[in-house]
Amino acid sequence: MIWHMGWLGRVVRTLELIKFSHTVFAMPFALAAMLVAAGGVPAWGILGLILWCLVTARTAAMAFNRYVDWDYDRANPRTEGRQHLASRRLALALTWVALLGFIAGTWFLNVLCFMLAPLAIIIILSYSLTKRFTAFTHFFLGLALAAAPMGAWAAVAGDLRTWPPWVLAFAVLCWVFGFDLIYSTMDAEFDARAGLHSFPSRFGIPAALRLAGALHLLAWLALGAFGLACGFGWRYAAGWGLIAGALVFEHRLARTGDVARVNAAFFQANAFVGLVLLAAVGVEVFVGGGSNIR
Repeated sequence: MIWHMGWLGRVVRTLELIKFSHTVFAMPFALAAMLVAAGGVPAWGILGLILWCLVTARTAAMAFNRYVDWDYDRANPRTEGRQHLASRRLALALTWVALLGFIAGTWFLNVLCFMLAPLAIIIILSYSLTKRFTAFTHFFLGLALAAAPMGAWAAVAGDLRTWPPWVLAFAVLCWVFGFDLIYSTMDAEFDARAGLHSFPSRFGIPAALRLAGALHLLAWLALGAFGLACGFGWRYAAGWGLIAGALVFEHRLARTGDVARVNAAFFQANAFVGLVLLAAVGVEVFVGGGSNIR
């Protein structure tokens, strides 16, 4: 029993190290793209491989982030508690294992996914290094998560020569770019002291919140364009309206400057956005007669 508790504790600590719960951000968008591309649920083997690639790619990205930011996380009062969760060596080992798992998953999907795997790896790992030289590091996080719906679409369709996945990817890029700006306001002072680049530390928190608002408006409009491109109807429009409410709620919390409320805005509101989008797409696909891609 003691051995099992020790093993379980290590698993829990590792999942916390890579913030596994935050998988809820990218996965709904990838699954939404998958449903539209397949016109429903694809073969179970394809679904399993898509989930495998999503989890391994995100695990690699987060473990690499923990590895390269280890000293910064130890010095940052907000993140210093992560140091007890694992070792830097474990973070590096987990990165390699996850990357190999991701490449293997793309191999079993199709040729396009396997050929795009190196580009995807560059994108998902580069974010962790960008804070060293650009205040727009948040853009690269958005780019990394935007790869998820593109990859899911490619896994099902075998090509990307249609508009919907690109429109959805743009929406995800703007959405993540915006909410990471909000989240990074909590580290603005530390980033400035540590010589790290972030938009709030360079241009100020008010400017970061204004940019986040503009980006979330773009994201919302792009999600509307995605629905139009797929030929969705009022069911999707209802979800689109709920997403607008969640984004407004997020920005109202962010403007308070309260750390606990910013955390709530980051996790609860953004998880809601992804889940509502997936639900709206699912209802259209299974109840509304599917997509009518234009």
